[in-house]
Amino acid sequence: MRLNEIRYDNALPIDGYAPGFWRVGGKLIEGHALVLPSGAGHWGGLEDMAPLLEAAELLDVLFVGTGAEMAYLPQPFRTAMEGAGIAAEPMASPAAARTYNVLLSEGRRVGAALLAL
Repeated sequence: MRLNEIRYDNALPIDGYAPGFWRVGGKLIEGHALVLPSGAGHWGGLEDMAPLLEAAELLDVLFVGTGAEMAYLPQPFRTAMEGAGIAAEPMASPAAARTYNVLLSEGRRVGAALLAL
């Protein structure tokens, strides 16, 4: 089997996670995390839509980690993302992190909004 090294160029991969924190591009983020093409940091949760809407032109898909299990996104969140042209894909936070990394390695315009486990 041939293994290829994944290159992320200047993008920030999600390196790891555990209950209460995320490691993104070597940086520790406690609590909920927001990973966008412009950078990564703490996120205020599903009510904190402003940074997502500001990054709308940089994103095609936003993976929304809903915690330990998949959950539906609240209607106001979905409406705001649709209005901004962002395809918000809800899934469990670990799955969202993995999917984000795969598409990021393909050079796609993705972001991740991750609720802590």
